Amino acid sequence: MQEKKNFRILAAQVIVLLIAVTIYILARTYFLYQARYDNFERVFSILFLAAEVFIMFHAFGFFSNILSESRQHAEPLQADPGPDASVAILIPARHEPKQVVENTLLTCLGLAYPNKKIYLLDDSSIESYKQDARDLAAAYRVELFTRPDNRGAKAGLINDVLKSLTAKYIAVFDADQNPMPGFLKKVLPFLEADERLAFVQTPQFYSNTDVSRVALVSNVQQAVFFEYVCEGKSSKESMFCCGTNVVIRRSALEDVGGFDEQTVTEDVATTLKLHRKHWKSLYYNKAYTFGMAPEDLGSYFKQQNRWAMGNVQLLRKLIVLFFTDIRVLKPIQWFEYTITSTYYFIGWAYLILMIGPILYTFFNVPSYFMDPSVYMLTFVPYFMLSLMVYYSSMGKRNYSILNIFRAQMLSLMTIPVYIRASILGLFNIRKGFQITPKDGVRSVPLRMLWPQLLLWGVHVSALTWGLFRFYYEQNLALGMNVFWLSFHCFIFSGIFYFNKE
Repeated sequence: MQEKKNFRILAAQVIVLLIAVTIYILARTYFLYQARYDNFERVFSILFLAAEVFIMFHAFGFFSNILSESRQHAEPLQADPGPDASVAILIPARHEPKQVVENTLLTCLGLAYPNKKIYLLDDSSIESYKQDARDLAAAYRVELFTRPDNRGAKAGLINDVLKSLTAKYIAVFDADQNPMPGFLKKVLPFLEADERLAFVQTPQFYSNTDVSRVALVSNVQQAVFFEYVCEGKSSKESMFCCGTNVVIRRSALEDVGGFDEQTVTEDVATTLKLHRKHWKSLYYNKAYTFGMAPEDLGSYFKQQNRWAMGNVQLLRKLIVLFFTDIRVLKPIQWFEYTITSTYYFIGWAYLILMIGPILYTFFNVPSYFMDPSVYMLTFVPYFMLSLMVYYSSMGKRNYSILNIFRAQMLSLMTIPVYIRASILGLFNIRKGFQITPKDGVRSVPLRMLWPQLLLWGVHVSALTWGLFRFYYEQNLALGMNVFWLSFHCFIFSGIFYFNKE
């Protein structure tokens, strides 16, 4: 009864939020249409509105997943694993520290499931790492798989070993992911009960959150994704494989020709191939695996760059599919894939929104063309409602407001990474598969952070000039722009907060 009440309250909040968004967009569009401006102002104001709509579109996708997750869903069918339910446990590794791989081997050996075989897939090109892999395989009596080249990176590695496997299922764990003993016993019954279920994805959370601020906040970001987004996608038959902590039906993977080797996020691209052939996917929101978070800004930016590039590469595939075989996916799946593949363009959207107050402060170039009082009456309700729904939903999972804000701060600081990665992904400029370093916390030299420092410096300059102007002009529109400049200055000052050893 209480769950139904909570769902109704949340549904009401989301509906009111959508009404507030609609009112704001209509008001913005009307004032923009009525405004008088020169050519530059016209182009920039349209870009500014497009950036706002883009962010609101993705906010709608997130809130729809929160709403979907809050509903009561029928439990998926389960069946006890039969004698043929063999599992090949694959641990792909490339230039990973020996201790990290050893911990994963130990936890995989400890899985309470007898019908399993463990494979260490070493794709290293440096002899010391190759020798470590040989030593570990011999010490723990697991199968070692190597190959002469690095074709297709992780996807190619799994595809190569797949040719020799006969197990009914394959479980994939990255080299830094440590499953708990009951993992397979909890996951396999879902696959055994439904022959059209291609894979079961489980969440990953980090066990090294005490190492650094970046690691702690990365875990919060993972929570936002795995606590809400994944459950929402799963209920819409759109959950994608995350590449680790997943059990896949081997016949389903073979049916689509193995993992996709054309993108750096082979997991999402492969899921699209599976959904095209009407295989099902499932997200099981129980944490039975713990891994290692990126521990410094350098590692974090590498991770985000890889994810962003891969998702934009996926967009290229979706565009082709849309114009060649639109009926192959359901409308709700198209929506979810669109949300996923376009998300990392958010770097461009935020950059445009940040440029707006700077242009107004220095050059009086308007972004809104709205009366300030109308802006306050239409934007503030939407802004406050969205914050309320977001923070209250995360608060229900016992995540502190402060850490959630830090997670948002870290994301905004990654804008230059997202912009670069989106360009590379859009033009399919491949940079190879990058692993997330796991060799301790290191501060990044400030010269390597020049994009973030440049944005921070420009905002500081604009804020200083804006405060000077506001002191003499007492202009409400100028005051609102000064407010946003102050907020952005604070956000980018986080570069000093997170860049600590």
